[in-house]
Amino acid sequence: MNKNIKRVVVKVGTNVLTNKDNRILGPVLRELVRQISVLYEEEIMVVLVSSGSAIAGMEVLGDTDIADKSIRRQVYSAVGQPRMMRHYYSIFHDYGMRCAQILATKRDFDTGKHRQNMINCYEGLLSEGVIPIANEDDAVSLSMSMFSDNDELASLVAELVDADRLIILSDTDGLYTGHPDDVDSKMLFEVKTNQNVEQYVQASNKKEGEGRGGMASKLKIAKGTANKNIPTYIANGKRENVIIDIINNKEVGTKFISA
Repeated sequence: MNKNIKRVVVKVGTNVLTNKDNRILGPVLRELVRQISVLYEEEIMVVLVSSGSAIAGMEVLGDTDIADKSIRRQVYSAVGQPRMMRHYYSIFHDYGMRCAQILATKRDFDTGKHRQNMINCYEGLLSEGVIPIANEDDAVSLSMSMFSDNDELASLVAELVDADRLIILSDTDGLYTGHPDDVDSKMLFEVKTNQNVEQYVQASNKKEGEGRGGMASKLKIAKGTANKNIPTYIANGKRENVIIDIINNKEVGTKFISA
């Protein structure tokens, strides 16, 4: 395993954590934590940026009478966030590890005391061997100042903790030269930030609760993070051992590096 890698930020999207019926998948969470535990034994600390709170809340509440979409999001997320943390806490405990929740708004990354406060929190947790689990504080975030999605949050966290890698886990294997289902499409294993690959991105249609990010967002974030000298990967989160294989430099997912 690469001895130069000490800190990794892993972002896992809602589509990775759920099935076609938008139910949270326990085995996927367990496999995620298992890989984090393997890295932990190699003295590689992981910060997990996890989506899924809105879907978890929808599982509990079902349809609501709340007409306002923003309020619905707040309610679903507020109900779902502790449910997600209960899942994670239990699984990390099974692996003899500890985790903590960090909910952030965009203001927390502003230069000054808010940013320093975030750094202190992350550094304190990591120094104690505690795995931080980050998410946007959807219950209080204002629509006009929300993160574009958790990909943006993951990039900001990677910069904040001076990560050696950012791994964005999606429900596709990586970036393709066309639609992933087209036989003529080929997967790109490495992309430099000055390459014009935006032409390959397909528009995505997201349903409520499924998350705000699509491949266009991931591509923008991956390039931006790679330009900060943090190699970034887009890979399939449902692929077994995907995080460890990436850290071991196997040809998995699409790697973004600075030009």
